[in-house]
Amino acid sequence: MTQEVKEIFGGASGSTPPAALTAKVRTLAPSMTRSMQRVAETVAADPAGCAALTVTGLAERTGTSEATVVRTARILGYPGYRDLRLALAGLAAQQQSGRAPALTTDIAVDDPIADVVAKLAYDEQQTLADTAAGLDTVQLGAAVTALAAARRTDIYGVGASGLVAQDLAQKLLRIGLIAHAHSDPHLAVTNAVQLKAGDVAVAITHSGSTGDVIEPLRVAFERGATTVAVTGRPDGPVTQYADHILTTSTARESELRPAAMSSRTSQLLVVDCLFIGVAQRTYEQAAPALSASYEALAHRHRR
Repeated sequence: MTQEVKEIFGGASGSTPPAALTAKVRTLAPSMTRSMQRVAETVAADPAGCAALTVTGLAERTGTSEATVVRTARILGYPGYRDLRLALAGLAAQQQSGRAPALTTDIAVDDPIADVVAKLAYDEQQTLADTAAGLDTVQLGAAVTALAAARRTDIYGVGASGLVAQDLAQKLLRIGLIAHAHSDPHLAVTNAVQLKAGDVAVAITHSGSTGDVIEPLRVAFERGATTVAVTGRPDGPVTQYADHILTTSTARESELRPAAMSSRTSQLLVVDCLFIGVAQRTYEQAAPALSASYEALAHRHRR
């Protein structure tokens, strides 16, 4: 894990709030070693029990070493194990204050449709909460500043992420900004070549390793544009060409709910945050533009 990734998630200089711990585990676990995953998943599953353990006790419970426990604590955003224990105690207190027990969201082939609705609704809610808890508002603010001042914004995404890219482009266009979404990799690169300082390029990729998205972002980065990555993997290849990284929740996927579905929810939340932030920064321009677009389309909604 790079120093940049540590800083995004609090690093040794800060402390992860108790409410964000579970979100951090979900997001960072895929990039951890197996032994570190055991530690992270154990503390997230039983914060009260783990809060009562010494570093030696947690190492014995997870079948790892004390050094692994300490490294896991630091990657999760705590200066040391003592700070992690305090956060676990706080998380346990929150859970014991009346919050409803977690709902199992795995969807079976023979689930009644009412259960499918309940499980999907719960999972969407959890995905949004995890994304909000893990979103770095400093990085978000910097991305908003760049978008608000951009001469032009290019947005790259393929598949389900391409739909999110289109959503962001449409939102920016409605407040009078120049924005284009590209899902064709050839067009994305040929457009990226035209970018320069003062422009912004946004890459949306859940895996962080989609080549058709990374390539145009690399070109934009090398041309001097400000680059933003919206990804579920803050240690993924896309981030090496990103000036600002906005992390989305890595929700669990299943046979009937692939990553393309679960990731879109968190990506759309980040897009909405970007849009509202830009609209606030450019309100004098954005408000009339929004009014004009509503007026232009009003007759299409009349019967």
